[in-house]
Amino acid sequence: MNKRVFAQRLLDWYHENQRFLPWRETRDPYRIWLSEIILQQTRVAQGLPYYQKFIEAFPSIHHLAAAPEQKVLRLWQGLGYYSRARNLHACAQRVVHDFGGTFPSTYTLLLDLPGIGPYTAAAIASISFGEPVAVVDGNVFRVLARVFGLEDDITRPAAKAKFTRLANELLASELPDLFNQALMEFGALQCTPKAPKCPECPLVKNCEAFRQQRVHEFPVKSKKAAVRHRYLSYIVFAHAEKVLMRPRTDKDIWRGLYEFHLVETKTKRSASAIIKASGLPLGPAVVVSKPVSYQHLLSHQRLHIQLIRVKLTTAGQAQRIQQKVGGNFFSPRQVERLPKPIIIHQYLQDSKRAAS
Repeated sequence: MNKRVFAQRLLDWYHENQRFLPWRETRDPYRIWLSEIILQQTRVAQGLPYYQKFIEAFPSIHHLAAAPEQKVLRLWQGLGYYSRARNLHACAQRVVHDFGGTFPSTYTLLLDLPGIGPYTAAAIASISFGEPVAVVDGNVFRVLARVFGLEDDITRPAAKAKFTRLANELLASELPDLFNQALMEFGALQCTPKAPKCPECPLVKNCEAFRQQRVHEFPVKSKKAAVRHRYLSYIVFAHAEKVLMRPRTDKDIWRGLYEFHLVETKTKRSASAIIKASGLPLGPAVVVSKPVSYQHLLSHQRLHIQLIRVKLTTAGQAQRIQQKVGGNFFSPRQVERLPKPIIIHQYLQDSKRAAS
């Protein structure tokens, strides 16, 4: 397909079909960057309220850089992939410290910032600064693979390099910002994963996948690893209208978030078995409610979670437990302000509704 024709048809489609989103009404690199980080692994409908909350809380990169990490994590709660929030905070601090609060204006310099990879660097460089560098994300992989019939496995580095070269060759260099947004939007709205709108597609006459009647076979992607099942039991120690929580220190996706005392087992265990296996000096503690269970699916893990509320009847009990497991007892108002894994947030909300 002629590259100029590809670009022109794409831009024509974009002018008629683009969604009007707040980060498209500005060239401010702070807002472009914030939107791109939030929308990684996140749908626009889910990410938009978070974008608005962050802009309200941190109207400039200086405000974000000066904020405590806990506040950033608390606002991020529910988006998952918390390393994005930590990198967001670290990047803001780096831009303020090293660049006086002004984002570097080139793709190469942007790549050196925490949490900014080739895709995000290209988005900021092209949209904010007009640098002719193409973005390549899942939407772009799909569109290019289908239109040009590319059967390379997109999980492999060589394929990513090939798609990036093609995207840069197709780029309308005089309008890199519009071209990149048009290509991403086309994949999000027109050339969708499961129900592409082929009959009304402006590229259909030149689409190799459509010609071969193999649209759903593109892009080629090797199978995901098998899902690992994990069994997590949280013991919710309660005393005097407060609950015991501590920040997670393990280097995983929930690092820095507050949680209850955790017991992980290889298989599902009953509440009494979990409490007994904990080996904690409970004494006459009372389980005041039956366990509440949830499931949470991550990219390669399915978490089977139960929360067991244990009421500690004396101050001495509470002190002994706190000394054993660490953390602090927090009031409901204090707990509300703490950053927490989404499952714990959901449990607290469900408990509040059940009590009302």
